[in-house]
Amino acid sequence: MSEVRELPEALAEPVAKVRAGWMSLLFFANIALWLGVYAPIQVLLPKQAELLDAANKEAVFSIVTGIGAIVALIANPAVGLLSDRTCSARGRRHPWTAAGAVVAAAGLLVLAFAPNVAVMVLGWCLVQAGLNGMLAMLVSAIADRVPVPQRAQVGGLVGIAQMLGTVLGALVVVVMLDLAGLPLGYAVCAAIVLAGAAAFVLRTPDAPLPVAYRPSARLRDVLANLWISPRRHPDFAWAWGCHFMINLGNAFGTLYLLFFLKDAVHYEDPDTGLLIMMGLYGAALIVGALVAGHFSDKSGRRKPYVLAASAVMAVAALVLVVWQNWTAALAASPLLGVGFGAYMAVALAMLTQVLPTAQDRAKDLGVINIANSLPQVVAPMLTAPILAYLGGYPSLFAASALSTVVAAVLVTRVKTVR
Repeated sequence: MSEVRELPEALAEPVAKVRAGWMSLLFFANIALWLGVYAPIQVLLPKQAELLDAANKEAVFSIVTGIGAIVALIANPAVGLLSDRTCSARGRRHPWTAAGAVVAAAGLLVLAFAPNVAVMVLGWCLVQAGLNGMLAMLVSAIADRVPVPQRAQVGGLVGIAQMLGTVLGALVVVVMLDLAGLPLGYAVCAAIVLAGAAAFVLRTPDAPLPVAYRPSARLRDVLANLWISPRRHPDFAWAWGCHFMINLGNAFGTLYLLFFLKDAVHYEDPDTGLLIMMGLYGAALIVGALVAGHFSDKSGRRKPYVLAASAVMAVAALVLVVWQNWTAALAASPLLGVGFGAYMAVALAMLTQVLPTAQDRAKDLGVINIANSLPQVVAPMLTAPILAYLGGYPSLFAASALSTVVAAVLVTRVKTVR
């Protein structure tokens, strides 16, 4: 009888619960990551688009974010695939986390002094490449280090970190804009991204992969490995589709909030209005993430929480379909927050449970992360004609509600996760 080899730590399914210190460092790294993503998207890029071409600000913003999202689509699975084949003594993931942070910081500094739209596109592409590489590594850390019964709790913390990164990013850049304009806002974002990545890389373990277990590096095998067959792995496909539709709905609902407050609500101070909305959204997201994460891990169930979260997010969007005023915006913000927080807590747990193989965790999670990035391509492409020809902001929020309802339908098809 042949002897069964025990898997190395890098590939073995984790069983020991992670401690508070590890979770804290992952939490702060995610705050830095999402601050680097959303501070530009919510405030800096729209303002820069308006400065460069006020008459076509929506189109400029859509072009920049759309091209950047295409780069994100490539970077996420590509860095994941490379990390799965990395046999560095410093681990599989940490070298790529550090590299991603450096590339993103460089891109933010390019944006700080971009004199035209072309340089703006270049800078945002660097940011998206770096931060999506970093994202692939931080999500992989959950599958690498966190046991299944603890994953919704950790997923909840990641969801809270995403929210805090968004809110803190808006707050920081609004303050920086008042002090010294766009360059300082971008520079502060770059410094925070580097600090969050450095703390996680330098103070957490990352098990090295023995060379004997490295997947094939032949180009044909690598390219073939990027494809995950929906027929062979149907639960992965259904969960991916659910995640894509949730993020598409969220993109429809949030990408143009600054313009919505300015052009539809006619709020006298849209920057401050956005901060108020994000504060309500953030407080509700914390509640949703913590409650859903706790009860999902306790029960071992994921799908009921995804269904409930989808319903709440759809209601939030429908509020803004019916009313485009400041009161409606204040009501919709916490609804969207509690729904998205509950979803994020449970989604990461569910998604890591449908991965095909341990050997390709980062690549497979990179493919899942395409469901985060692809909506940033699709949403701007669809939003411009919706706003111009298909009914304006009510139709945009209706599209957001429809997307989350479709997500709820798709998650019911997942069979191996309760």
